[in-house]
Amino acid sequence: MSLSDKIMADMKTAMKNHDKTALNTIRMIKSALMNEKIKLGHDLTPDEELTVLNREKKQREESIEEFAKAKRDDLVEETKKELAVVEKYMPKQMSKDELEAAVKETIDEVGAKGKSDFGKVMKALMPKIKGRADGKVASQAVRDQLS
Repeated sequence: MSLSDKIMADMKTAMKNHDKTALNTIRMIKSALMNEKIKLGHDLTPDEELTVLNREKKQREESIEEFAKAKRDDLVEETKKELAVVEKYMPKQMSKDELEAAVKETIDEVGAKGKSDFGKVMKALMPKIKGRADGKVASQAVRDQLS
């Protein structure tokens, strides 16, 4: 089942269940995917869909941080629910051990020797872990292994 088919099925389910949070979030995801399709001028590849989903996920994570700073617990809870809906469409996240193994493998591949090779390692690593690990966590893992 393609992502768009899954989104349509979930949208119908949310409508039937009167789940406004899920419905609104799914509509936002669908809209973001359509906007990206129009912008690129072709049907989205799975990789491009993942990029859009990552963008939506990151927006919600940043919103949660901002709402928490402003002590808006009502908005934090609502945004966490939206984030859970977005994450449902994301690939399974890598465990810490899997990420560290991928980092070690990438360091060996590029022949990194020290901190000066950080950019080279990240450039090779990010396509491998796209959507399956957070970039901040990955960069910290690379720093830890290069030091």
